[in-house]
Amino acid sequence: EAVIKDNCSIRTVAQKKGVNITNLRLWYRFYERYGKDGLKERKYQFYTPSFKLMVLQSIEKEFLSLRGACARFNIPSESTIIKWKKVYEIEGVAGLNSKPKGRPAKMSNSIKPIAKKAQKPLTREEELLKENEYLRAENDLLKKLQALVQADKKRKP
Repeated sequence: EAVIKDNCSIRTVAQKKGVNITNLRLWYRFYERYGKDGLKERKYQFYTPSFKLMVLQSIEKEFLSLRGACARFNIPSESTIIKWKKVYEIEGVAGLNSKPKGRPAKMSNSIKPIAKKAQKPLTREEELLKENEYLRAENDLLKKLQALVQADKKRKP
C-alpha cells in the first residue's frame, strides 16, 4: 500500500518496514499482475508437466530472470523453478512428471511363498539319518563354543 498509494519507492518502504527489498519487489510484481490474490499464501500447489516445460522454455527463449518468471507465471518461489530446471537437465521431460510424495505404500504380496511339496512320511532310516545330521551339527557347535571359551581364558591371566 505504501508503494502504490503513497508513491514511495520500494527501497524506502523496505528500509522503513525492515523487509528484504527483493522480496518486496516480488510481492509488488505479484500484486501488480494478480491483485490481492497474488499475495495470498499458496500451499500444495500442483503444476502439470506441460506447464513446467512452458515455464522453462519461456525462461530460455525470453531470457527471463527467475523472479520475473515467478511473477509472470504466479509461482511463489524461485526454488521451485530451480528444482524443475535441475530435474529437466538430468531426466528430460519425463522428470517433470509429479512423483508420489510421502512414505511409499507397503510392499504388495506379489511374491508368493513357495508352497512346500507334500511330503510323504519319512522311513525309519531317513528319520535316523536326519537326526544324526542334526546331532553332529549340534556337537560341532558345542566344540567351537568350548574352544572359544578356552581361548578367552588363556588371554586373561
